[in-house]
Amino acid sequence: MNLSPLISNVHFPPISEVKRWLAERPDDGQELIDLCQAVPDYAPAPELMEHLSRLLSDPLMSKYSPDEGLLEVREAICGYYGRKYGTQLSSANICLTIGASQAFWLAIVTLCRAGDEIVVQAPYYFDHPMALDILGICGVYAPFVEADGGMPDPVTIEGLITDRTRAILVVSPSNPTGAITLPETVRELFEIARRHNIALIVDETYNEFIPGGVRPHDLFSDPAWGDHFVHIASFGKTYALTGYRAGLLAASEEFIHHALKAQDTMAVCQPRITQHAVKFGIENFDQWVAANREMMSRRHDLFRSEFTQPSNQFQLAASGAFFAWVRHPFSGCSGRQIAKRLVDEAAILCLPGEVFGPGLEGYLRLAFGNIQEDAIPEAVRRFREMA
Repeated sequence: MNLSPLISNVHFPPISEVKRWLAERPDDGQELIDLCQAVPDYAPAPELMEHLSRLLSDPLMSKYSPDEGLLEVREAICGYYGRKYGTQLSSANICLTIGASQAFWLAIVTLCRAGDEIVVQAPYYFDHPMALDILGICGVYAPFVEADGGMPDPVTIEGLITDRTRAILVVSPSNPTGAITLPETVRELFEIARRHNIALIVDETYNEFIPGGVRPHDLFSDPAWGDHFVHIASFGKTYALTGYRAGLLAASEEFIHHALKAQDTMAVCQPRITQHAVKFGIENFDQWVAANREMMSRRHDLFRSEFTQPSNQFQLAASGAFFAWVRHPFSGCSGRQIAKRLVDEAAILCLPGEVFGPGLEGYLRLAFGNIQEDAIPEAVRRFREMA
């Protein structure tokens, strides 16, 4: 049988690719330092696990929920958004999804047809253009400007909009750079979307890791936010529940109504146990989340301090939240070549820059969400010695 050329031409999942290199890694006695996948290294709160263990005997936990999620869970999430964004959403604005990645698919298939365009800020989260390519949707990429630290430039983005554009896509805090788009920039992008009658999609998977817990933006306070704003989020990183796939799509009631058609054919619903985990987390763990945010900020500050010492030829181009975006010093080599050398020669696992956008072979993505503070100096030492 013939496979779709759309999916045949998409690159293999980058994390799976680089983890396969571990089988070829020389056994030189060095312990591997994993800077590859952005997962919290800490466990969920023990009280959350105890709560879930008590629920498992309930036969309802094995049943479907409504496609959009249990009403009491969505109402609890509305309360969370009131605290986080200063605005009370309606439960009808929310669809619970199998991670933020499925929320993205719902948003795209609700907005776009094959041949449409989406303006995407680079470096991008690699799953996003993979999905666009599979669906036959054209990504139009706003270039990464190292001098700007990877911040989206509204003027550049507006200049890429055509009559085929259906949306602007931004990730903040950024995966892979960690850069946090300023609230006023988010507002400016929203106004551009409004002028051109398109959508602004903001993936805010790491919104609980903005230092100080400050409000990411004020778009939800606009009475007409749903006309041009689509919000993607995840509680997986927030509550260390990445395997539970705790995603969320927030949009206008009309948008959610149509997105549920795809939800029903794609996943039906988020698992009940995941929904109850999110509800319990929202209602009980604001301080726990804040403590982990502060811990991640300390890791970032230590990593940045160590990495920017004069003896390191790898250059820190941008960083924040879970990530560092690093320029490697090896002229003429791709990020994939250097990432492979780092595995073999320094026992460091990370991702090559080219999987995050065209022309980014000179970069690497480091995820320090899963490396504890006491291991950071050793990780940076290995970079210095390799260079």
